[in-house]
Amino acid sequence: MPDSKFIRPFPALTPAQRYHLDVYGYVVIENALSTDETGRLLDAMQRLKRDLLSTTEPGKDFVRSCRLSAHHPHHLHFAHILEADPAIFDYLTHPRLVGMAEELVGGTVRLEESEAVINSRDPKADCAASPRFGFHTGTSPDIGTYVENGLYHCTFVKTLTNLTDLGPDDGGTVVIAGSHKVKVDRKAVIAAAYDDPRLIHQVTAPAGSTLLFGEALIHATGQIRSDRERVIVIGGYTPTMFQAWNGQEPSAEFIAQTPDHLKPLISGSDRWSWQQRHRSLDTPAAQ
Repeated sequence: MPDSKFIRPFPALTPAQRYHLDVYGYVVIENALSTDETGRLLDAMQRLKRDLLSTTEPGKDFVRSCRLSAHHPHHLHFAHILEADPAIFDYLTHPRLVGMAEELVGGTVRLEESEAVINSRDPKADCAASPRFGFHTGTSPDIGTYVENGLYHCTFVKTLTNLTDLGPDDGGTVVIAGSHKVKVDRKAVIAAAYDDPRLIHQVTAPAGSTLLFGEALIHATGQIRSDRERVIVIGGYTPTMFQAWNGQEPSAEFIAQTPDHLKPLISGSDRWSWQQRHRSLDTPAAQ
């Protein structure tokens, strides 16, 4: 019998994981996906990469509704991967990961965007020099953040899962720790972090691990110094009444074939019927 309810854990994080998220603005959940889930998702991304790179006809730069929003020899950025493969859909609707996003948002969510990156070392890059990163945010403190039950929440949240192992030289995401709460000029925060690189934290984690953070946190792609390819998939989530990112709305045909219990997550059809939910720090994670 097909599922009729979308059951997510709440709270999805342990108190220690939640505290780490509040203090630093991010938390890494190692092995959030099983080995089988990670392998299936990696196969789907490699298949999508091959299909997009083999599409050479003018005007036909979409494959299964996905497009390359950045196409460079050592960097591919995929936009709207939602409809490209069942394994990707399963990732973006993964109950545990959606539960993690809902905990940080503070209530039910809709899918706001779906992306992926496959990149490798640029042989022209000077890896001996002090690295500079493309730091950015998607929102800012107070505008996209709030506090409830003494805990930090953000209305624009990402789950970023690495499908390949990330060691110190493999270009894991870098963040400026604590920047999600500091309401000052972003350039000043970045300058301070370059003055003291201990403020810049880099993700290292085994394949299948998930980085959870709010988009008020200043973050960037790390510098790849190894010869290994880096593959990550990204789900963006917001409260149900928010819009999807430009060009990220699912097609009507895809929504029609989506199981009913997942349609609000995919389409945002709950809109202003947003159901808020907030935890206390001492509440144990749901089993």
